[in-house]
Amino acid sequence: MTTDTQVETVCFSTRGQVVIPRKLRKKFEIQQGTRAIVYEEGDHIVLKPMTKAYLKSLRGSLKGIGLLQSLAAERQREREQ
Repeated sequence: MTTDTQVETVCFSTRGQVVIPRKLRKKFEIQQGTRAIVYEEGDHIVLKPMTKAYLKSLRGSLKGIGLLQSLAAERQREREQ
C-alpha cells in the first residue's frame, strides 16, 4: 500500500458477497454485469475486474507462448490438485 492509499472496510454477506466502494467502481470502470477474475496471491484475495480496458491490455499477451502447451500444462496442474 502506498502512503496516499485510502483504506475502506467492507462486510461480507452470508453468501460471501461484498460491495465495492463507489470510488473504486468509478476508478476501475466497473458497471453492472462487469465480470471479475478472483484468485489467491499469498495471503491476499485478488479481485480483477474484466473491463474493456483490461481486456484490451491483454491483446498480444499470448503471442509466441504456445497456447496449446500452456493450456495442457494448466490442465495437468489442475488434475494434480
